[in-house]
Amino acid sequence: MKFQPKQSDGRNRVQLNLASMIDVVFLLLIFFLFSSIITPSESQLTPNIQTQSVNSASRSTDFSPQVVSVEMIDGKPGFRIGSRVINQRSELLALLKDLPHELGVFVRVQDAVPIGFAVGAIQCCRDAGFEKVTYVPESK
Repeated sequence: MKFQPKQSDGRNRVQLNLASMIDVVFLLLIFFLFSSIITPSESQLTPNIQTQSVNSASRSTDFSPQVVSVEMIDGKPGFRIGSRVINQRSELLALLKDLPHELGVFVRVQDAVPIGFAVGAIQCCRDAGFEKVTYVPESK
C-alpha cells in the first residue's frame, strides 16, 4: 500500500488560506489589547506631600511630616518620635493621636528590628487616623 499523493503535473504545492491567518492575527491582537492593564505614568501619580498655595512653598513649617523611627534602643526594639523614646505600642498610639494628620507620617525602620515592630508601628499610625503612611526601610 502506498499512501503517497498522486503526482500531477509535477506540482506539489502547499497552500495557505490567508483569510483564516488574518482572523487569527486579529483575534490575538484584540485579546492582548483587552487583557493588558493600563496604568498611569509616574508623572501623573499624586505625591503624599502637597502644598496648598504657591506662597506656602517658601515656608519650611509647612513641610514637617511626622517621622516614627523603629530602631534598636539599648538592645531592645522601640519607637522614637523626635527625642521621645517609646517602648509600648499603646503609648505610641496615644502620642500619634495627638499629632496633626494632614501631612501623613513616615515610618522609618532599621534593618536589625524584628518585622513585627515595623508592622505594629504602621498599624498604630493607621489606628491613630493617619491616611498617608509611608514605609521607609533604613539600611546601614
